[in-house]
Amino acid sequence: FNSQLTAVIKSQNEELESLQRQIDSVEEVGRAVTPLMLKMIDALDKFVALDIPFLAEERKARVDQLRVLMRRSDVADAERYRRILEAYQIENDYGRTIDATAGTIMKGGAEVPVDYLRVGRIALMYQTRDGSEVGAWNATTKQFEPVEGYENWMSEGLRVAKKQSAPQLIRVPLPRPRKGGSN
Repeated sequence: FNSQLTAVIKSQNEELESLQRQIDSVEEVGRAVTPLMLKMIDALDKFVALDIPFLAEERKARVDQLRVLMRRSDVADAERYRRILEAYQIENDYGRTIDATAGTIMKGGAEVPVDYLRVGRIALMYQTRDGSEVGAWNATTKQFEPVEGYENWMSEGLRVAKKQSAPQLIRVPLPRPRKGGSN
């Protein structure tokens, strides 16, 4: 009986040591994951800053909320990581959706009301409310520029984005490829 109990106690002590090693390794993983999550937030912040300028305040606020979340001691690493992945998923979804929003654009020192049309991440366009001007975001110059010949496409794109028309192909102005291939 004593030899049996000694074997059980020895087995329990080995299990305790194994559990302690596992606990220690979890703490090491936690220390390694935190810098990774901070890098992920920084990368997301840079991505938002370099992307076409749509929903800028909302997207920047999402990144800022992640930074605040990382400083909170009452939030587990798993929850932090989940929220970071959720933010990445939201950004990913922007790349495959079409959206219409109301806004303004500066013209001659005055704010002109416009409707914006975002087609994934390939085009951000505007149309003045009276339909007299259509423009598109130029990623090279980092500003909106008027474009011609897209008035009907823009109107149709806005109807599709607002779900007032069935989805269909629409034309959007794209930058010309640069010579030499890569950017």
